[in-house]
Amino acid sequence: MAANVQKVMIKGTRDGLTLHLDDQCSFSSLLKELQNQLSMNGLTDEHPMIRVTIKLGNRYLNEEQKEKLTEVVREKQKLVVEKIESDVLTKKEALEWKENTEITPLAKTVRSGQLVEVKGDLLLIGDVNPGGQIKATGNIFVMGSLRGIAHAGFEGDTNAVIASSYMQPSQLRIADQLSRSPDYESEGVYMECGFIDESMEKIRIDRIQEVVKKRPDLVSFERRMING
Repeated sequence: MAANVQKVMIKGTRDGLTLHLDDQCSFSSLLKELQNQLSMNGLTDEHPMIRVTIKLGNRYLNEEQKEKLTEVVREKQKLVVEKIESDVLTKKEALEWKENTEITPLAKTVRSGQLVEVKGDLLLIGDVNPGGQIKATGNIFVMGSLRGIAHAGFEGDTNAVIASSYMQPSQLRIADQLSRSPDYESEGVYMECGFIDESMEKIRIDRIQEVVKKRPDLVSFERRMING
């Protein structure tokens, strides 16, 4: 039965071709099957260049194996490998993921001229004074007054949020979106949260309860705090 399992599935998309490769067979048999499948594809010089995404599933390939796989695809002159995706993480990738999903709790006041920068989420128990700055690759939660600059998702995470017990920042930034202090009432607001509203394509401030409805994944922050 196993010998009849299709090792390579080719699907056309509007972006090109996606190759789904079986992750249970040997690498050599996979290459042979891929060569056979591509040879039957009937591409000619009249076809435009086609981008290819290769999905490995639960298979890990080293750089040499990836190059061999790419060479087989390149034998078809109209096929260009755009990316190779695997569901398997290397140790380095796993450590980077862990670093970017961790919560860093700090109990301090960030004073004018000071910068606090962390990987993952930041939980600050204290104030950010005017002229102070905090940055995180993930979310920012301030248990105090935010009167300085806060930049969440600074590596490009547009789903990051900034929440504070008292919100009167001189500047809010999420990913590459910027919002300055004139957007806020002069007296500031309590228990509010900033996030990127995709429909408006800008940072919007709303009650924390409302933001949780739009970002249900924020509940995982509480679970991570409880579970360490």
